[in-house]
Parts: sequence; C-alpha cells; structure tokens
Amino acid sequence: MNWHQVLLRLGVAIGIGMLLGYEREYSNRPAGLRTHILVCVGACVIGMLQTNLGFFVGNKILNCPALSTAMKSDMGRLGAQVISGVGFLGAGTIIHDKGSVRGLTTAAGIWTTACIGLAVGFGFHFLSIASAIGVFLVIVFMKKFEMCFLDTTIPARIEITYDKSIDLNVQLKEYFKYKNIEIKDIRYIIENNNKHEKYRKCEYSLLVSRHAKLNRLKKGLEKYNWIIEVKVI
Repeated sequence: MNWHQVLLRLGVAIGIGMLLGYEREYSNRPAGLRTHILVCVGACVIGMLQTNLGFFVGNKILNCPALSTAMKSDMGRLGAQVISGVGFLGAGTIIHDKGSVRGLTTAAGIWTTACIGLAVGFGFHFLSIASAIGVFLVIVFMKKFEMCFLDTTIPARIEITYDKSIDLNVQLKEYFKYKNIEIKDIRYIIENNNKHEKYRKCEYSLLVSRHAKLNRLKKGLEKYNWIIEVKVI
C-alpha cells in the first residue's frame, strides 16, 4: 500500500466521520463531530494495518514456505476487536433514568461509523461511501418521517395543586422537556372560595408518548415538595 492510498483512505474516513457526526453535533448529543471522526479514522487505521499485515505475512511465507507453520494472519481479528471495543464507547452515550432510555441512536451511530471506517481501511470505497450516505439519510430524515406519518403521541390532561408562591410553568418547563412531553395548553383554575388559600390549581394539556405511563408521570411530579396533588383527568 503506497502513501497515495493511505492518504485517500484517511481522507474518505474523515469525510464520512464528519458526515455522520454532523447531525449528532447539531442535535447536541453526547457524541458529536469529533467523536465520529476519531472513531472512523481509528477503525480505518486498523483496517489498513490488518491489510498490510496480511500482505507482509503472505510475502514472508512465499519467500520462505517453512514459515507457514509459524506465521499466520487472521484478517478479521483486529477488526473484530474494534467492533467489540467501540461498544463500550457507545454504552457511555446511553442514559437510563427513571424508566426512560436515551442515546440509543447515538450509540448505534458510533458502532456503524466504526464498521464503515473498517470498510474504508480495507479499501471498499464504494461500499463505505454508499453506506455512509444511507446512514446519514436515515438519521436526518427518519425522525421527520416518524413525526409526520407515525402517530407516536397521545393527548393527556393532568391537574396539579401547588404552592402559589412558586411559578409552576417555569419549574415544570424543563421537566417536561427532559421527559419529551409537549405542553399544548395551560389553564389556571381559580376558585372563589379559595382566595386566601396558599395553594392553586392548574390544568395541563399535554402530548405524551404512546408508551408513557401516566401513573409514573404522576408519581414523578409528586416528588416535588411544592406540588401538593396531581390528578390524571
């Protein structure tokens, strides 16, 4: 392998890493542009190293057949270590909190980037470029497709009794955002006979995941000491 081929493969690996990491960086995910570039380039280097080792061992055996019993080259060993090793990196992007799991797409993207990087290192340029374009299209457009054509959310309403000294909307905005819950409407309930009470009521109209457990949401909100009661309407 000459230096032109080495530079070409490294350049392709950097380009593919940038392509696949761009969307993750734009979405402010744990693994972004630099991570994907490093994973792709690292896998590419391992692929080139494995290829050169194969040629080196093969030439040695051709020159001295007696070495065939002492020298062996497993073309898949280093690549297999990359694929299994990058799984630990992907696991670091997965966050599990109170029954919700985030980061699976980023973890899968890192693993796929490593696989494509190996393909670049082994010299399969068309396969690697076509795969990178396909993965990029899936990452960018599939989420929009799901939002447009797949009904993944359902409406829900909850009534919250809370301490009126607290700005409820400000306090819950980040909580609902973290739980991927969309606020559609907020209605404050004013009761004439409770003018001097220290508690208020508010009704939230929400869009939640079809698989979300409203009782779990209720228990999560009731953990705040300034929330007195939560009712699912």
